[in-house]
Amino acid sequence: MRSAGILYKDQEAGLLAQQDDGSFSFRYHDAWMTDSSKPGICLNLPKSKQEYHSPSLFPFFFHMLPEGSNKMTVCKMMRIDPDDHFGLLLTTAKNDTIGAVKVIKTEPGK
Repeated sequence: MRSAGILYKDQEAGLLAQQDDGSFSFRYHDAWMTDSSKPGICLNLPKSKQEYHSPSLFPFFFHMLPEGSNKMTVCKMMRIDPDDHFGLLLTTAKNDTIGAVKVIKTEPGK
């Protein structure tokens, strides 16, 4: 299993995980849920205590990935399989993204 902290305006909002079977889950942290001033990170993942599940990378995160020649350049330079969407997301969405959301790799067990 691989996981990543999801930051909204540099504050950790939740956890995105890729399970061993390739499926994905996302959940908001309890502290984020109890603070009424904190929004959901996107319309498709509204603020909720439920854990979201998807057989593939959630569309919101998929659309953060580079495309075309940019994707191929990053994959070649970072030695990432072009079909490893989670690995590509961890590499490209940790620093400079369009919008308020960043994706930061977490250590196993966190």
